[in-house]
Amino acid sequence: MSTDRVWSYRPGSGHQEGRTLTGFKVAAADGVVGHVDRQADDTPLRHLIVDTGVWVFGRSLLIPAGMVTGIDMAARLVTVGCTREEAKAAPRFKTDRETLDPEYLSAVGAYYATLPHDSDESG
Repeated sequence: MSTDRVWSYRPGSGHQEGRTLTGFKVAAADGVVGHVDRQADDTPLRHLIVDTGVWVFGRSLLIPAGMVTGIDMAARLVTVGCTREEAKAAPRFKTDRETLDPEYLSAVGAYYATLPHDSDESG
């Protein structure tokens, strides 16, 4: 996945413009990551801020929209195309200021772009 595409929702992910995902559970390939605390859809670098609860000691994660592989509105579930450990190993999100820091966002995009992706991902 290119760094640019990591910030856009994948076609077929179930994303609908204007629908809020706040409060939805976030599930990785190997279990629950947490829940969507905030979403940023009003920026070219679209992403979710995920509250991980206790498994990462109360830490939040910034997950680019391109990692979202599925959204189930009825179940209030967002599925992401990485493992819990891959999400945990991403560049550390500390404060909301980082959502405006080009260096931090570049590091996050580069990290997620290097992860293996589904075979349906092209280009």
